[in-house]
Amino acid sequence: MSGIIETIKEQLEGSSDAVFQNIRLHGHSCDLIYIPFIVNSLSLHKDIALPLRNEANSEHKWPDFLERLDRGAVFPIPYLKEFDINKAVDLIVAGKVVLYFEELPYVYYFEITQYQKRSVTESQNELVVIGPQEAFIEDIETNLSLLRHKIKHPDLKTIHYTIGKYTKTDVYVVYIEGLYKKEVLAEIEKQLNEIDIDGILGISYISEQLRKGNLTPFPVFQYTERPDSVAASLMEGRIGILQDGTPTAMIAPTSFFTMLQSSEDYYQSFYAASWIRIVRFVFSIISMILPSLYVAITTFHPQIIPSNLLITIASARENIPFSALTEALIMELTFEALREAGTRIPKPVGQTVSIIGGIVIGQAAVQAGIVSAPMVIVVSITGIATYIIPHYELGLTFRLLRFPLLIMGGTMGLLGVYITAFLIYGHLANLRPLGSPYLQPVAPLVLEDWKDTLSRFPSNYMKKRSKLYSNRNLRRQNQK
Repeated sequence: MSGIIETIKEQLEGSSDAVFQNIRLHGHSCDLIYIPFIVNSLSLHKDIALPLRNEANSEHKWPDFLERLDRGAVFPIPYLKEFDINKAVDLIVAGKVVLYFEELPYVYYFEITQYQKRSVTESQNELVVIGPQEAFIEDIETNLSLLRHKIKHPDLKTIHYTIGKYTKTDVYVVYIEGLYKKEVLAEIEKQLNEIDIDGILGISYISEQLRKGNLTPFPVFQYTERPDSVAASLMEGRIGILQDGTPTAMIAPTSFFTMLQSSEDYYQSFYAASWIRIVRFVFSIISMILPSLYVAITTFHPQIIPSNLLITIASARENIPFSALTEALIMELTFEALREAGTRIPKPVGQTVSIIGGIVIGQAAVQAGIVSAPMVIVVSITGIATYIIPHYELGLTFRLLRFPLLIMGGTMGLLGVYITAFLIYGHLANLRPLGSPYLQPVAPLVLEDWKDTLSRFPSNYMKKRSKLYSNRNLRRQNQK
């Protein structure tokens, strides 16, 4: 069986960080194989190397040692067998310690992996004033522990996948037994099993693989870095996907109105939450459509503007050399560049550059007669309104759709805006990621689900789960 160790060495050739430690044990040769940077060195010494050293100095016989090894009496930590040598190599590079005996057709391995990881910190992108502050990190085991801390029930189930030819990334599908839609889980499992890719480094790799048949700029999966958001979604009957190496979880299915909801909506009073949701919805629409409406009305329909306001706008644009459409495009593109620059610049100066840069450039452009003051106001309101959208991906979509709306409004007037808005609505109404209507409860109309859409009813009025996400065990609160 000496060919086994030669095969392992051949596959690890060139890996200078791999350690092959040969030990003589009761007249037989054994090899301890591991990569020291990704294993727990203390456990390696105390729980594996030290028992082997003591065994080498003992008076036990070889058959007796093998018998005790098989019943788990040699080492103080658990260990398993692996008969496939190719898998044994995968175990080594994944941080396991492999123990091979020259006369055995298999190897033993110990799971004492230890990667460097950061501690659990508060959420950076989904901030709340009231409610839990903890967020996922890049370690999948920590993330699963955070989730199980929220849901302490045996019906919380997990399915493990290893995806990526080179990265061999751990991916977990999590759900609560009896709540999810079976057809949704079956579709997710089917598509995950079909993924054949070199590697995945972020949860977006998986989402792109699962977007089959959904050619849309709108996000069809919800991303979150908050364990409480995942826990709440699972209890609604939705399914979560967690990936090792990323602090973001993915939730499916989702809807347009879910993307406009925030975790803090459920930690505030229903009066405050309902008011904020309405404000959020109104300004979300404003963030997409306001520039196109301004350009369309001032260019093609000035008669619908009050005369005093029309005089003010006309005087402000008197010396502007560009059309309203060109003016809007210049300002929108400049604002997008400033926003992207603020994101890429180091954090201590990023916000300062984006805010101060916007103020300085806007003021200078007005004074130079390149753009008008009303246009600066419109673009500023639009930019601020974008930040009110809780989910970053939906905000990006609105920023993208703003430009075709703007071009249609600048070339065809309000008719162009109406046509584009109708096409967007029609696209949303026909969008069914994983078989779930994207615009429910509006299209199709489900009055029961309106209790938690544009407003939030008190929790004692929401006794049933949304039919969008669950078709079993719909009651989540007993009558009293």
